Amino acid sequence: MNLTLFDLDGTLIPSDSDHAFGAFMVDIGWANGEQWRERNDEFYAQYQDGRLDLAEYIEFATSVWRSRPLQEAQAARERFMVEVMAPMLQPQARALVRRHADAGDLIAIVTATNEFVTAPIAAAFGVEHLIAVQLQRGADGAYTGAIEGVPSYQAGKIERVQSWLLSLGRQWQDFERITFYSDSVNDLPLLDLVSHPVATNPTPALADIATARAWPILNLFA
Repeated sequence: MNLTLFDLDGTLIPSDSDHAFGAFMVDIGWANGEQWRERNDEFYAQYQDGRLDLAEYIEFATSVWRSRPLQEAQAARERFMVEVMAPMLQPQARALVRRHADAGDLIAIVTATNEFVTAPIAAAFGVEHLIAVQLQRGADGAYTGAIEGVPSYQAGKIERVQSWLLSLGRQWQDFERITFYSDSVNDLPLLDLVSHPVATNPTPALADIATARAWPILNLFA
């Protein structure tokens, strides 16, 4: 069996789901208009530059919905999936995931976006295993705005994938081929680790690195 890992934002979808969910919060009137949108854009720019304080961003991004009843937040997420995400789930990305599934690969989506936003997206791709940023919940079950455990961000993706494999009774060396698809330099630690890194819809910075290292470059949305 081979292991295939997919980043999500910019890789399987031609946008960033975390940033898009924030923009959707503004659109439905849950967030404070242009001021909140500008701050959301600032965090996204920091992520693209590889200098995001993820804990600070998670507190900000979840603040707009976590104080509402969970059922209400989940209903807003369902609207987001229909109105925003559905057009982003393009057939070429679905086909790529399906090709690896049909080959019998063990597949996971490994994303720095939180589990609340990404769980239905992974399900829409038919991917059972999602490794996302876990959100801390209090004794009452409410989200606190903090991160639970190791975030699946930058080098943290390696630790989270390793823990997931151990939970399945597996290790890295069990696989003859490990493929990782990503668009971002934030994922260089995991791209460097796997046997088959694929720069997918790469940012200019990652495209330069992929060219220098003779990694394959895949443009799904060209």
